[in-house]
Order: sequence, then C-alpha cells, then structure tokens
Amino acid sequence: MASSLSSSSSSSLKFTVRRCQPQLVPPAIPTPHELKLLSDIDDQQALRFHVPMIQIYGKQASMAEKDPVEVIRQALSQTLVFYYPFAGRLREGPHRKLMVDCTGEGVMFIEADADVTLAQFGDSLQPPFPCFHELLYHVPDSQQFTDTPLLLVQVTRLKCGGFILVIHLNHTMCDGFGYQQFMNAWAEMARGATKPSIAPVWRRELLMARDPPRITCNHREYEQIQDTLPSSNHNLVQRSFFFGPLDIAALRKSIPQHLQHCSTFDLITACLWRCRTKAMQMEADEDVRMMCIVNARGRFNPPLPVGYYGNGFAYPAAVTSAGKLCRNPFEYAVELINKVKGEMKEEYLQSVADLMVMKGRNLLFTTVRSYIVSYLTRVNLRAVDFGWGEAVYGGVAQAGAGSFPGVSYFCSAKNGRGEEGIIFSICLPPEAMERFSKEFNHMTRNQNQPQSTSAKLIMSTL
Repeated sequence: MASSLSSSSSSSLKFTVRRCQPQLVPPAIPTPHELKLLSDIDDQQALRFHVPMIQIYGKQASMAEKDPVEVIRQALSQTLVFYYPFAGRLREGPHRKLMVDCTGEGVMFIEADADVTLAQFGDSLQPPFPCFHELLYHVPDSQQFTDTPLLLVQVTRLKCGGFILVIHLNHTMCDGFGYQQFMNAWAEMARGATKPSIAPVWRRELLMARDPPRITCNHREYEQIQDTLPSSNHNLVQRSFFFGPLDIAALRKSIPQHLQHCSTFDLITACLWRCRTKAMQMEADEDVRMMCIVNARGRFNPPLPVGYYGNGFAYPAAVTSAGKLCRNPFEYAVELINKVKGEMKEEYLQSVADLMVMKGRNLLFTTVRSYIVSYLTRVNLRAVDFGWGEAVYGGVAQAGAGSFPGVSYFCSAKNGRGEEGIIFSICLPPEAMERFSKEFNHMTRNQNQPQSTSAKLIMSTL
C-alpha cells in the first residue's frame, strides 16, 4: 500500500508500508475479571474520542540484534498485567455512564515495515507527518468507542534500523500525565524491569460527582452558544510552528514588570490566542474563548495519589471580545490567561464532575469561536526509552480533538538547528494560516518562522 503526502520538512516524501495482520496482545498472565467505573471527569462527552500519539526512534548500535517489534510487543503484554483495564472493553451503562469490563482480551497490535529511512523525513520531524494514515492503520470497527480495544498500536520498522511507534488512545482512560506513566512503565518493562517503578492506581471514585451534585463554579467553557456564521471548517491546513528560547524571550520582553512572574505557558498561550483571533478575522464585538487545560493533580488536598492515571484536569475558559483581545496590548491577553489558570482548584474540578452528572454527560465544551491548548512539555514523551534511547519526536501526532479542529498541543522538541524548544501544530483555513504565520512572526520577532513550509490538507467533520 503506497501513499504520499507533502512532508513538513522535505519537499515530498513517498513510501510504502507493508503491514501484517492485526493481532490482539493480552496481558502476559491472567488478570482480574471485573467491572471498573470511570470517573465523572473521564466519561464526559468531550473526552469520548481517540488521540493519535507518535514516538519516533533512530537506530541504536547496541540494539542491532534486537527486533523493536518483538521487544515492544512482549513488554506491552507484561505492562498490561499491571494496567489490565487497558486490556478490557468500555461498556455504557444507564445515564451514559462508562465502565471498563476487564475482560483481558488485549489491545490491538500491528507489525509493519516501511521502505524509508529516518533521514528521508528531514531534520525536523513534526506534525503533519507524511503518510501518517499508513503509520496507523485503522482496523475495521476500531473507530467505535465501546466494545472495541482501548489501545491500537502500530510499530513500523524503518530501513535504517529506526522505528516509529503510533498509538491510538481512548482519551476516557487517561490524560497526558496518565499516558506518560503508562508509557514509562511499558519502556521500563522493555528494558528488563519486572514491575513498573510507579504502581498504577485506579481510584476513579475520587473524581465522582457529589451526592447530591451541586455546581459551585462558573463554567464558561460549557456555555452553549449559537454560531452566527456558517462553519468554515471544511478544508483546513495543518502546520507546525516552533517556539525557541529567543521567541519566548521576545514575548517576555514585551510585558511589564508586574507580569514577569507569568509562566512560559501564559506567554505562548496568549500569543497563540491573539494571532489566531486576528487570523480568523472575527467581528470585534464577538466573544472569543481560550480554554486552558490545567492539571489538577497537585491542587487537591490531599493531592490525588501518586500513580493515579485517570483524567485529572479541567479547561477553564478565558473570555473576551475579539476587538479587546486584538486592540489591547499583549499584556491584556497574558493577564486573562494567568487569571483563568488560577481558578483551577479542587472545588472547580468537583463542580465539573457534578455538572456532567446533572447534564446527563451530553454536555460538550463551547465550540463556537473557541480554542483549546494543552501544555504537554512537562509530559516529556521524548524521554520514553524502550532501549533505543531518547525519541527523536514524542507527542501528539496532530492538532484537534476528535471532530473539533481547534485544539493545539505544546510538546517539547528540537528544531533543525538542534535548539530545544516547544512545538505546536494548528489547523486553520489556508488564507487564515497565512495571516496566522505573519502575526506569529511579528509577535516573536523571528523571521525564520514558520519552520514548516508545506501543509497537509485535512478534512473536518464539523
């Protein structure tokens, strides 16, 4: 099966992938057969989608005699002994409540070979990845949400001795931190460990709604708004951009002294929000939303237990008019982001869980003039080492969440010059992408952006 697509760093890369028949990988030994409820944060409508994750590894001389497919498959089987809910199947109960039927059936695994080398991908590996649909084959029925494997894994050997690992993850099972914990355990087993260094903790009852449920916070991220314009999310391009140390320094220089305590997340999120809003040319009086995914693990008293791998975040929304966001100085946006992050406390997440139960788990976040960012640089997936060293790239494989294209993920990465920084991809209509690129260059004072000169046409179902 051959397919082609413009690469983000080489002019045009075509390669063929040969796949073996998909097979189920069960836990290495029998595991408990039981029903486990997901939390009321886990099973909300917004998380009922699959996230494509990618890990890319180069050749390692010390592993020349090892087959990455076998090493990873065997380690996966051993890891599922400890993370046995992943080997089960989701079921939906009354009031759309999701639970895991721990059947031990296993996860879907595909072995593949590609007639391409890592060098052919170019210096800078970033979304959109060439021929990505070849690197993760969608097994029939694997797009269903219940009664289907919770993980879909494809390991593709490259001609150079490197390999690409792509994982289709059911988001109701875990968030970025939970996924990192699972991946680290899997990598430890591949390197010879007999058990994970951090024992997994289920305890989803910690994030269930109260009885009776009560909404105690203002959740502007879930406001239901009528769109005044027909959707233009049909032909979108996806492109990656890179924040280097100089870009972040340039943003920091442009804010006053009293905001210097603000984090890198605040700066780059505010920058993206402004650039995207200007690029989309929204009406000045229309409200725009930036939803910031905030990890709640350390904001509980006591904190959620070490090893908890369920979803432990909310995405409070900063809201203002497009006119105010674009006309005010940059510090206005930075202050809004910093303030909304501060709203995220234990009570806020508890209030979200209660809201989900009261609304029958049908409530989706506001999609009209909304943008969501997820800061995954602390979830350092490049450090996941199966024996082949650090990954060349590790993170989310594309922008968007399910059918909603307005989500960007910040991942740690190196650019073509070997500089450490933060990479993100964004989906926009082609003309808006050109405007975004200019705004982004202007704000970061960096004329070498964007790193990615070609874009992949993607279709959205919105």
